[in-house]
Amino acid sequence: MPFSADFDQRLARNNFDLLRLLFAATVGLVHLYELSGFKQLAWISKYLSSAIAVQGFFVVSGFLIFMSHERSASLASYAGKRLRRIYPAYFTIVMLCAFGLALVSSKTAGEYFSLAWLKYVIANLGFLNFLQLSLPGVFETHRWTAVNGALWTLKIEVMFYLSVPVFALLFRRFRHLPVIALAYLASIGYAEACHFLAERTGSGLYRELGNQLPGQLSYFMAGAFFYYFRHGFGRSAAYWAGAAALVLTIDRSLVSVPLLEPLALATLVAFFGLFLYLGNFGRYGDFSYGVYIIHFPVIQLLLDAGWRPDRPLSLFCAAAGITAVGAVAMWHLVEKRFLLRGNHYVAAASR
Repeated sequence: MPFSADFDQRLARNNFDLLRLLFAATVGLVHLYELSGFKQLAWISKYLSSAIAVQGFFVVSGFLIFMSHERSASLASYAGKRLRRIYPAYFTIVMLCAFGLALVSSKTAGEYFSLAWLKYVIANLGFLNFLQLSLPGVFETHRWTAVNGALWTLKIEVMFYLSVPVFALLFRRFRHLPVIALAYLASIGYAEACHFLAERTGSGLYRELGNQLPGQLSYFMAGAFFYYFRHGFGRSAAYWAGAAALVLTIDRSLVSVPLLEPLALATLVAFFGLFLYLGNFGRYGDFSYGVYIIHFPVIQLLLDAGWRPDRPLSLFCAAAGITAVGAVAMWHLVEKRFLLRGNHYVAAASR
């Protein structure tokens, strides 16, 4: 059967849930090595990239969030769905850490529940994690003192959510392709300018700014491109995937091609997301978000318990097991309870 046949059915039967889980697991594994510094786990960073996993997340978001907006009856409906999906679990993990980590703090209760604690709570609940990454007396001797360093991408995700209605207005006035192309190129231009300034000045600030919203927008818009032009993509998806694989191979091994790299990555994400269907993973729930927001403090707590470098495999198993259990619990006790009846996961559970 040609790739373009019954494309709307393919859209309903996709691998995006599985891809997001794999991306979240990748980020968790890379953080396991980076936080522990165990040399026996260095193979993780050799073969896996948390940056590519996060970019893959943004591609999937671009595809699915624009689809969510298109299928929403009103702006209020769209906003409500986004809020229900992202904030309950986010609020839960921030507050669990804020109160629960008092048990491992080197400070007394009076010193712990201080202005610094309040700043952490307010900043993190507002997605401004960079304003206060640590809690008083918590993880002070670790390689990274951040409580949950993975949350930095959530502010970008929220900004993506807010930008979608604006892009929808621009689409109606100027058509989809010109707007997507302009946003894509502007994002790449911004990221390259930050990279140039970082190299020229040696300042890490420019590199950090390049990783923020304007610099990541190209991946989100590439995902949007494949949503709006999915039927054309479906007619020649295999050729697109082959060309994308070639571009990424050149980009990683020979010469950097920043103009094409986000589109190439998005092509492969869209290809594996929409074709080669591997099963209804949404039947069991979406555990990817839980894995993503839980794994970092879990690893930090295990290291705080004194895990030794000569036990890397047991650390690996403990972190994976606790994170998995926590993600399942987060889904059933928090996330699922805030979803509407028409939500994809509610429908998937009945198929």
